[in-house]
Amino acid sequence: MFTFFLMQIKTIRLHDPAVRSVLEVLFCYPGLHALMLHYPANWLWRLGFCLLARVISNLNRFITGIEIHPGAQVHPSCFIDHGMGIVIGETAEIGENVRIYHGVTLGGTGKDKGKRHPTVAANVLIGAGATVLGPIHVGENSRIGAGAVVMHDVAPGTTMVGVPAVPVQRGRRIHRCELSELRSRVENLEKLLEAKHEN
Repeated sequence: MFTFFLMQIKTIRLHDPAVRSVLEVLFCYPGLHALMLHYPANWLWRLGFCLLARVISNLNRFITGIEIHPGAQVHPSCFIDHGMGIVIGETAEIGENVRIYHGVTLGGTGKDKGKRHPTVAANVLIGAGATVLGPIHVGENSRIGAGAVVMHDVAPGTTMVGVPAVPVQRGRRIHRCELSELRSRVENLEKLLEAKHEN
């Protein structure tokens, strides 16, 4: 547990510029508290004490606003920032240095038994309000944009945005000037189509 605290303090200080002290991290970070309660619940779950594990996870949700099923596998270097409204399903797997923001759901898409929640590889960022559903794999170094809905595998290093989520070009930003140029081209094409329909 001591190693977990050290790893969490290091992770939080690395990813949150608002941190002022170790005491602030220990007392004021619900993501830390949620993981602190998740690990004993997960241990009990794996030992077969499922009801007790669920009671702890329910207490966790009540205290932190973060719902992590006790069966979920979460790496100790995972950083949950702001936390409120996060849901992590039973068969979810979260790798090293994953950052998860408030309102994220790592959920299932049906009532099937077995693997039904996402596997998130190392160094992934999942933006606020994003929903990642099903037994999919999110590749390492990927980014899921705020509010995105992801239901298919994500290649490593890919940024996914939108509903449904689509990849944006790797290593290339979309600039405002490109967007205005595209908007102008679309408007011109619409005018051409209207003219053809009138004839």
